[in-house]
Amino acid sequence: MRTRLVLLSARLLDPGTGAFLPETALAVADDGRIAALGDDREIRALAGPATTVVDLKSAVVTPGLVDGHVHPVSGAELTHGLDLSYCADLDDVREALAREVRELGRGEWLFGWGLDPNVFGGRPVGIAPFDAVLDSVPAFLLLFDAHSALASRRALELAGVDGPRTFDQASAEVVCDAEGRPTGLLQEDAACELVERVAPRPTAEESRERLAAALRSMAAAGLTGGHAMDANGDSLALYGELDKAGELALRLRVAPWCQPGTDAAGVRDLIALQGTGGALWQVAGVKLFMDGTIDNGTAWLERPDCHGESTHAFWPDPDAYTRIIGELHRAGVPTATHAIGDAAVRHVLDAVEQARAGGGEARHRVEHIETVPDDTLRRFAELGVLASMQPTHCCDFTRADHTDNWSRRLGEERASRAWRCRDLADSGATVVLGSDWPIAPFPPLGVMAGARHRRPSRDLGQAPHGPEQALTALEALRGMTTAPAYAAGEEHEAGRLAPGFRGDLTVFGGNPLTTPATDLPDVPVLLTVLDGRITHRATGV
Repeated sequence: MRTRLVLLSARLLDPGTGAFLPETALAVADDGRIAALGDDREIRALAGPATTVVDLKSAVVTPGLVDGHVHPVSGAELTHGLDLSYCADLDDVREALAREVRELGRGEWLFGWGLDPNVFGGRPVGIAPFDAVLDSVPAFLLLFDAHSALASRRALELAGVDGPRTFDQASAEVVCDAEGRPTGLLQEDAACELVERVAPRPTAEESRERLAAALRSMAAAGLTGGHAMDANGDSLALYGELDKAGELALRLRVAPWCQPGTDAAGVRDLIALQGTGGALWQVAGVKLFMDGTIDNGTAWLERPDCHGESTHAFWPDPDAYTRIIGELHRAGVPTATHAIGDAAVRHVLDAVEQARAGGGEARHRVEHIETVPDDTLRRFAELGVLASMQPTHCCDFTRADHTDNWSRRLGEERASRAWRCRDLADSGATVVLGSDWPIAPFPPLGVMAGARHRRPSRDLGQAPHGPEQALTALEALRGMTTAPAYAAGEEHEAGRLAPGFRGDLTVFGGNPLTTPATDLPDVPVLLTVLDGRITHRATGV
């Protein structure tokens, strides 16, 4: 078999041990697998006329970094609008909207994303503070959690939304005032869709190029793969097109959604969809939701939040969720369930325990796990459930002094249990790290850094939120290498530097294990390799 790639003068870092391997070079064969490790002389001898040979000059090579929770297609679309994530207060938002409105043509829509509810400073979240700026402008402003949005008066009018609605999703809501008039706040996907379906959509070519560009940026940041937590819209078709064209810059594992109201035929369709894919992408698993978010009062908590909200599940009948988990488990389909509140996490674990009692084998995971009590921790390891965490959410959307919206809603006791990465790891759970992009930035070094320092990425001088929950440098690296490989059932072919393993590699200009956490995002990504092919190469390499 011919050799596709040779890397020389490398320091090969094993995330299993945290030590460098004795070899200094590796070769990747034409099948995209690591063919050999050795010294520079013997590996160079494997190169042929068509082999790409790179002298790394002592750069550090790790298995390719994988984002354990990402939304490539929806992220590429949402981040095309006005970025409101930098806005600290209502005046900032108004100024940003006013600038954007001046650039719009008559009747054009304004799309924004990343709006932090903390800008409202404790006032009710609604469109009223922006009415003067958005007068007659159809606007759709996604809040940072992507579970809620603000629609302008004109957008609501175009959508025919003039009062409350009922939905299959129990926590979905068109929020209305005491007179029954919409405030502009739309809670959860079903409510947001009322406005989204009347808004202009990008063309197929625009969607394709936006996705390709986003994936190229991810590769440049060091990512070789991602666990895509949706298959909405034309996602699967877009992945297929890019894959066939040789333009899919990440290896993607895709989990379609199973929503409340899914009947037996729908579950059978999800099972039948498993394994669909191409060379670099595959449908593998199902994504479900057990609740919404704490910030908008749609999480499922064992006790209400300070506003008396977050009291029920996303599924009107939580037992229906449990039955579907059982069906998927019996079919060998792994599941990933969004569960943020303590009651939601507990219900997911109960459902998995019940499913496992009936036999069968599948690896299940819980996404987010933002606050849980002590008695929940041990159950992850006992049930073999993976803990999928996004530590940058804690870093950037909460504060150490608990003055943020998330913490105020929960109260001191539950806010002190924020993102218990350390406790979950110590209890024996496998902790998978991800960004949840576009909710938070995707660069993996920033995700690993946040897991270690737990400080706001824009102001590292601030106090960390729950520093006792920090992961070590090696645990953070494993969270984006060996852990996602195990979560995917691919530990036999991914997450290690060894012959027969995938030639998915990330090359750094520094050691991610010895670089201080606050400096980690600045470590240069010199080379990213997917299937033995270079997807990113820094100048001078």
